[in-house]
Amino acid sequence: MKGLAGRALRGMAAPADASGAGLGHAAVIMLRKILSPDIVIQPSVPRPFRALSGTTAPTDHPRISPDFMPQLQRDVSLREFNTFGLPATARFVVTIDSEAALLDALAMPELAGLPRLVLGGGSNVVFTRDFDGVVFRMAIRGRERLADDAHARYVRGGAGEVWHDFVDWTLAQDCPGLENLALIPGTLGAAPIQNIGAYGLELAERLAEVRALDTATGTFVTLAREACAFAYRDSLFKREPGRYLIVSVTLRLPQPWQPVTGYADVSHTLAQAGIAHPTARQIFAAVADIRRRKLPDPAELGNAGSFFKNPVVDAATFAALRERCPQAVGYVQPDGAWKVAAGWLIDQCGWRGKSLGRAGVHERQALVLINRGGASGAEIVALAHAVQASVQARFGIALEPEPLML
Repeated sequence: MKGLAGRALRGMAAPADASGAGLGHAAVIMLRKILSPDIVIQPSVPRPFRALSGTTAPTDHPRISPDFMPQLQRDVSLREFNTFGLPATARFVVTIDSEAALLDALAMPELAGLPRLVLGGGSNVVFTRDFDGVVFRMAIRGRERLADDAHARYVRGGAGEVWHDFVDWTLAQDCPGLENLALIPGTLGAAPIQNIGAYGLELAERLAEVRALDTATGTFVTLAREACAFAYRDSLFKREPGRYLIVSVTLRLPQPWQPVTGYADVSHTLAQAGIAHPTARQIFAAVADIRRRKLPDPAELGNAGSFFKNPVVDAATFAALRERCPQAVGYVQPDGAWKVAAGWLIDQCGWRGKSLGRAGVHERQALVLINRGGASGAEIVALAHAVQASVQARFGIALEPEPLML
């Protein structure tokens, strides 16, 4: 196909010779499919590909040689691969750092028929038991600025890029527009799955297209934003788990840039600093500061960030809630519904700072469940269920967890 999908990201390209050594027979067949036109779910961004100097992947992430075969590890502890720090063991783990490596891994006979789990930063999963399958650790790296058009700047990155570092890099490339999503844990490839969002911005508002391997057909496909079926913390990828293995993400950053400062925390932090007309870098710093003050660092205290979605209720339900609790925190949506602050609901039920076994609710942010040390996944889930039951009993509102529970 033409456009972005037909060009491999630096460090992601398949070997030029698809019959080269190191690729299994099935992988060779799949690679030949790649060299034919991709399946296009939606038209790709109609724009020539242009790399700017200094925008390639770091030298510690070299291009994979044609004879590369992914290293298969057996009986691997997943404690270091999930931000809760929960104990679990995977039957197999394979690290994927190129499209060719992904194809080779899928062709391995040892992995045939096994359940698959794709892990990026491990910030959206709760392991309650061992995983009797194969874990794909997505480590495809690379960052590239593409050609601008009259209305936007475009950037693309590999699925294994650390999200916060990628946002920081976009600002260094004079491509603002993601600054409100600073310091969200995880990887670029995981961001579309959850449709991450914070402080007035969702990824769906900035996504141009996703390149992924469709395991149902064995071909790489390009899905434009509309095809991803984004909703609040939801997407096609979440509704069809395991089908699409994301390898790169292209983002569209509108120009001229307009600051997003509608959230009280952001505007208050900027005002305290005496900033009336913030730059994107100043918003980035403000958001990072807010998150550091409110949320625990997973490296110090195991957690997955916000554990529950903010529930969306109709106007009548929220009006009844406000009548009963005038201080209720909510945000009106474009369709007239209201998004209720889940942290406020949990706080009103008295859970802030409380524990159940070795799992707890964070002292500064009731929306965050934490591993106080040595907790099991079962303890985290038991606490989540207890919190849900309390909110349901008091307010008649159901809380939905964000992380995947396995």
